[in-house]
Amino acid sequence: MGSPKVVAISLLLGSLLGNSAFAQSPTYGFGRTPTAEELRRMDISISHEGDELPSGRGNAKQGAQVYLDKGCAACHGATGIEGMAPILRSKRSAKLPIWERERILPLRAPHATIVWDYIRRGMPAGLEGTLTPDEVYALTAYLLFLNDVIPEDQVLDRQSLPKVKMPIGDNYAKEHDWKPNTPRLEGYPY
Repeated sequence: MGSPKVVAISLLLGSLLGNSAFAQSPTYGFGRTPTAEELRRMDISISHEGDELPSGRGNAKQGAQVYLDKGCAACHGATGIEGMAPILRSKRSAKLPIWERERILPLRAPHATIVWDYIRRGMPAGLEGTLTPDEVYALTAYLLFLNDVIPEDQVLDRQSLPKVKMPIGDNYAKEHDWKPNTPRLEGYPY
């Protein structure tokens, strides 16, 4: 019989080799392949063309009601500027260039679908993903209206939302000459 040290080392090596062989097997014996419906529910990315947008509709008046009903004012304030959460409309003049106003999603997003997607994925805080498509369209319309992007009566839906012209225009994501370990861009506000 071998010494206890030799037995312990043999058991340890056998255990390590056995585990690595198990890890290389085609299945680990748990989990399952998701169904097509489960994959569809998880695939919630929205492109700027809006091809993936669900059916639904809403305007700013409806959005103002959803804002009240869902308690958005608790975080963002009654008019979107008083709360502890990020403000939702600019306090500065609309005559100022976008980059000289506050960092507000409905002003700086290059596409309105980004605003819709953010609300759908991230709001309300703690209950993310619970808003219906109609509520998300309405809240998106409300935020765009608050920032003078669309008129109050404009209805947003899967066809009209991607066509909204955002205030930032083409002033986003431009190539620049910045290199690692060099100062930030001249005039960059943050």
